[in-house]
Amino acid sequence: MRKFSLIAPILFVAFPVFAQTGDATVVKAPGVVGAAQTVKATATITKIDKAGRKVTLKNEGKEVTVVAGPEVKNFNQLQVGDTVDIQYAEAVMLELIKGGGKPVARVEEKSSGSAKPGQKPAGVQARKVTVVGDVTNVDAATQTVTVRGPQRTVELKVRDPEQFKLISKGDQIEANYVEAVAASVTPKKKN
Repeated sequence: MRKFSLIAPILFVAFPVFAQTGDATVVKAPGVVGAAQTVKATATITKIDKAGRKVTLKNEGKEVTVVAGPEVKNFNQLQVGDTVDIQYAEAVMLELIKGGGKPVARVEEKSSGSAKPGQKPAGVQARKVTVVGDVTNVDAATQTVTVRGPQRTVELKVRDPEQFKLISKGDQIEANYVEAVAASVTPKKKN
């Protein structure tokens, strides 16, 4: 079994129901600000409906049933008592580009991987979205910046006065958002 290169994407639906642990981090430097968080949850398979491809997961007394779609390979490898570990990470980073120069654009990239034949269903999925927008207005009275992106224009409140001082009309803001979810199944321990 490969612990971090595993996913059962549909199991992510159950994630918010279970008790979780995680960390959050915020970073900042002149013209750059970012935040990231990771969350982990574990559940045990209590019931499997092979005909309906339904799996019931339990964690700390809470149960949820999810449907494993066709993208969940090796469904028949699951057994009652197996443990499902789910890990989720997301991060966002905003960077000031003085004087601009990049094309205003939105680019989305996706990647995924799954278990090999015969292994427990598992894998990883990731998505990255990059958006570049032009700063069209800077309002010192409200400490807001207007940014025209490829799909819409937004007003951003800049709460840090030192960061706000760095931004001028004609600059650009590049935003990068990344999220990934991984799930692995560990076989039930034999007595």
